[in-house]
Amino acid sequence: MLHFFSKYKLLAIVLTGLSVVIISVIYSVLKPLEVLPVYQPSLVSAALVAQDIRHQKKYHTISDFSLTNQEGQTITQDTYKGKMYVADFFFTTCQTICPVMTSNMLVLQDKLQDIPEVLLLSHTVMPEIDTVSQLKKYATQKNINPAKWNLVTGSKQEIYNLARKQYLVAKENPDDPLGLVHTENFVLIDAQKRIRGFYDGTQTQEMDRILHDIDVLQNQGKKSIFFGLINY
Repeated sequence: MLHFFSKYKLLAIVLTGLSVVIISVIYSVLKPLEVLPVYQPSLVSAALVAQDIRHQKKYHTISDFSLTNQEGQTITQDTYKGKMYVADFFFTTCQTICPVMTSNMLVLQDKLQDIPEVLLLSHTVMPEIDTVSQLKKYATQKNINPAKWNLVTGSKQEIYNLARKQYLVAKENPDDPLGLVHTENFVLIDAQKRIRGFYDGTQTQEMDRILHDIDVLQNQGKKSIFFGLINY
């Protein structure tokens, strides 16, 4: 009898170890995950949202756009297809909150440099000043990596629409129908083009919250793939 058990002792140890691993994996996948909200215009401060969409309570996504980056390249929604990204609005000659926002976006550039599925996108609110050459100069001075972070310019109308009707982060300028008073907000957009978070771009600790929320979205994606394989 002892000989019988000793013969299968190694097999029992292997099976026990394998069972522990399988149970641990299943538990980690099935345990409740942190879920980020999906922001709609109706959930955002009315001052930051164009009046005609303030009532919208669902289905809000970032619409198609066509802008030009610091390299003179056309940047569209396809540039960010299937990727998460952090967006903001600024201008290169700003001497108040913009330098701090840029410094904090540089923190994200550094932390996310080895994560190709997450990009950065900054829109100028003063396209009449921030030409491609001006954006290029600014990007060079700040060591901005164009493979990770696009600084973009375009028509005043399109930038206004993006700020007020898409990303929901800018106030109207009462002295200019298409003018904007940009805020310190960074916005996290998921791979489905939905708004998943707003952050104070002037606060360094908020960069940790962005990185945490990016990790949350990545984990949600991994869980979806796992269940897709099970259902398949």
